[in-house]
Amino acid sequence: MTRCSLIGLLTFLATSSFALGQSSSRFVPGTGVELSQVGDDFEDPQWDWIPNNPKSTEDINERQNPPFGKSTNGRWYEGVKRGHPDIVKRVPTPPGGLPGSEGALLLQSLYTGIPNRPSNRMHQEDFICNVQYRIGGPISASQEPSVVTRIYLPPIEQWERRSGPHFAFRIALETTKTEVKQRFLFTSRSTENEVYWPGLFILMDTKEKTGKPYDSIYFRIRANPNGGDFLGPEIKQTGWWTLGMSISADGAVHYYARPGVGDLTAEDHIASQYPYGYRCERFRSAFFNVVNGDNGRDWTSPLIIDDTQVFVRNPGRRFATGERIQR
Repeated sequence: MTRCSLIGLLTFLATSSFALGQSSSRFVPGTGVELSQVGDDFEDPQWDWIPNNPKSTEDINERQNPPFGKSTNGRWYEGVKRGHPDIVKRVPTPPGGLPGSEGALLLQSLYTGIPNRPSNRMHQEDFICNVQYRIGGPISASQEPSVVTRIYLPPIEQWERRSGPHFAFRIALETTKTEVKQRFLFTSRSTENEVYWPGLFILMDTKEKTGKPYDSIYFRIRANPNGGDFLGPEIKQTGWWTLGMSISADGAVHYYARPGVGDLTAEDHIASQYPYGYRCERFRSAFFNVVNGDNGRDWTSPLIIDDTQVFVRNPGRRFATGERIQR
């Protein structure tokens, strides 16, 4: 094993659930009751996206540019901060997808910054699953929500030739943050709602950068208790992958991934964390990022998503109906 490989392995182990001792709280995403009000399988031939351009560029020039993009079925919407992908298009399900699936969704952008004004800097855009607005508010961590999706990684020859992040599957969570202020001899405390966005990022290191005879793809996980991203497992094959995240009642986030479209299992666990040192109190939504170098020439890598599903392990009265699934 090379020194770099050893450092990567030690970093992964140090930030994984083994270091946190959270194995008793974690559970497989997809356990419990599926919330049919949210998520999407893209099987409707009439599925469509209304872009309502110009898209939001608030993160760059403070312009939100409403009205915002949305799907005709009300299950997806544009990220107000960073806008939506240039292409949001229902496409035939690539080979190897879920049995019976005929439709999936292509997400791709040329201008991830301000349209027609390339910055030659890395930017990203959001595609957000409408959860809290369709169910009347966020889901309590005590109900142990989880989200699962399928992602198609095209052959590496079709990827943008750039080292760095290309795509991400993320969740929006809430917690209560306490701030302590010291003024002279007095101390004051205040609390406020804090939103944070853990997730699984997909990165590529090109062979030109590493000097290896091949390109490498791997996961990075956001985030450890200090807020830093950390190394996840290498992605050794393209094609379909199943990704998931679950939130246990103690506020921890648990990350899972496996090749193919099969249901996640306990063996697919990657890590468990309290990202940024926070304990999650509420789950708001799930979303995807597309990322490129925003040079006006190279499109984001053409990744395709399918069958995004949200579950609650402890439905209570609020989610008493639905299809219960055990893992």
